[in-house]
Amino acid sequence: MKVSNFDFSLPDNLIAQEPMTPRDASRLLVLNRDEKKITHQEFSQIIDYLDYGDLLVLNQTKVIPARLLGQKDTGANVELILIKRLYNDVWECLVKPGKKLKPGNVVIFGNRVLIGEILEYTCSGGRVVRFTYQGVFEQVLDQLGKMPLPPYIKKELQEKNRYQTVYATEQGSAAAPTAGLHFTENIFKQLADKGVNTAFLTLHVGLGTFRPVKSEYITEHKMHSEYFSIGEDTANLINKTKNDGRKVVAVGTTTTRTLETVADSNGIVHSTSGWTDIFIYPSYTFKVVDAIITNFHLPKSTLLMLVSAFAGTDFVKEAYKIAINENYRFYSFGDAMIIL
Repeated sequence: MKVSNFDFSLPDNLIAQEPMTPRDASRLLVLNRDEKKITHQEFSQIIDYLDYGDLLVLNQTKVIPARLLGQKDTGANVELILIKRLYNDVWECLVKPGKKLKPGNVVIFGNRVLIGEILEYTCSGGRVVRFTYQGVFEQVLDQLGKMPLPPYIKKELQEKNRYQTVYATEQGSAAAPTAGLHFTENIFKQLADKGVNTAFLTLHVGLGTFRPVKSEYITEHKMHSEYFSIGEDTANLINKTKNDGRKVVAVGTTTTRTLETVADSNGIVHSTSGWTDIFIYPSYTFKVVDAIITNFHLPKSTLLMLVSAFAGTDFVKEAYKIAINENYRFYSFGDAMIIL
């Protein structure tokens, strides 16, 4: 299957440059797979599509201020984005401009509060960097780092917490699980009052997840690996929900990928942690996820391919065409859809 099957044209004015206020004021496109029906709602009405005993599974990862602006020992300005911790204080990073940073170079941040030594190249064109500092790394990042907003967002983010979900607790992501940005404490209260359960897992999102696929054929693409963790309570609640004949609703493609990673061939979910590079595209058979809440994704992206695998490529194309005609807001700060 060709990657070009997942291309589409999007007017620039539909790329959301800032989040909605309040969070749940976003629009919601509802896709019913059985009836092939598409309807329009507001996200605050998400409660209407979840029933007593259903389970909402959410990714509780927290975005770190992973964008660091510094200078080489020569004085040249450079930028690093932390992608994932490899071990201790050694990280895989994206660098800009790449030609200026070679193994052996040193980068200085914040008047030597943080120093990075370039160790080696990565296969994806990034760098492996060892950091030295005094104190606690997370506190140094809070002092020096900026939120690593996607390149299609040109507007400066006024409040850091608007690129975090309200339930984010586990630091480690280079990007937000954006489907969760629409949820508010009030929505969680309404869901609880209705008897809808919630459970949490962690997948630390890397920027590779959001990049367009460059190869001609889907099968030629290699996913970046990302760290995940799912606890015993969450695994047990998922399995009970399935046994009771209720829906397991994944909030976001990151949650979907994690659930499909940890489920065995019988759809039983196990408590575990590790690294996943699962690539879900049309012809994939889902083992545990019954519904997905997600945003609108980039052309040729693995996220669009995952959604197409779940809802059907033609149905998703139709939905995206309608969303564009109806001026839905796209990408990280955009509107949402629920696929039932």
